[in-house]
Amino acid sequence: MHQRITTLISEAGYRSDEPIVVGMQQGGAPPVLLAQGLSATGGSVTATTLAYAASLSKQMTAACAALLAQHGALDMESPLSGRLPQLPAWAGTIRLRHLVHHTAALPADAEIDAIITGDADRTTPGIIQALAQFPDLDHQPGTEHVYSNAGYVCLAAVVERAADMPLPDFAQHRLFVPLAMADTRYWPGPDPTPPGAAPLARLHPAPLSLGDGGVWTTLHDLLRWGQALNADELGISELMQTPGRLDDGTPIDYAWGIGVRSHAGHRVYRHGGGWTGLRALHARVPDLELSVALLAIDDHTERRVPLLNGLLDEVVNPGFPLKDEQT
Repeated sequence: MHQRITTLISEAGYRSDEPIVVGMQQGGAPPVLLAQGLSATGGSVTATTLAYAASLSKQMTAACAALLAQHGALDMESPLSGRLPQLPAWAGTIRLRHLVHHTAALPADAEIDAIITGDADRTTPGIIQALAQFPDLDHQPGTEHVYSNAGYVCLAAVVERAADMPLPDFAQHRLFVPLAMADTRYWPGPDPTPPGAAPLARLHPAPLSLGDGGVWTTLHDLLRWGQALNADELGISELMQTPGRLDDGTPIDYAWGIGVRSHAGHRVYRHGGGWTGLRALHARVPDLELSVALLAIDDHTERRVPLLNGLLDEVVNPGFPLKDEQT
């Protein structure tokens, strides 16, 4: 199987010296892992290399919100203004569920970045302060699905207020420790990367905002995360896998921090993550008990998408031996 994964990596356009780690796990079988290349510091990339998860963080942020909602500590129909009163009056028209499903009509990254000038790091306070400078929204919340990093920064801030503790602490206590994801954490800085992590392609501006990103993890922990959600170990998988809707009832293909797709007749929950010089991708197929993840440490392309599709093709093949291999 390792040879087949090597072939798929090559067919996707990755050279053998490019740092990438790929993993697949089905049910309780040991994971099948393949890593190649060196990080910028010269160390070998492995399944335990600590790397930036970028937007894969959104599903973990959504999981924190789902836990609070399930226990009555967070009403997803309540307005954003109730948790972030420093925002303009338009925050009263945004419901918390709008943030989860990217229907909150918040300004685009480029508009926010134009306010956060220079080499200033991307931080939660900086993004919320920038949002406070917009007097109006371009359209009514709940009427369009437009991917929004700022929405998940706001959601993370809402989680902190509802939990009455910093998001890194809440996630540690309610997600990462219970699921034995020992190497995973939210990182708000001040350094650009946590100790021992694979370095970013450039140090500044650093991705220090929480919610839209902020999580640093390993391939090993990403596979564990996927299997935990497949098995509903947190008790929130059904909620997290529920696709959103616009206010008029129109369904969208985005659930709680994850895209909802299909592959060869199977429901797939997947999401990508990207930062300068970093590409990540994670997918789950619950009815196959499958978790798939990849981290490309020095990648500026979208080769990860055909690679993931190729990996999924292999698994849905009835002759695929993943679940029986002891690799």
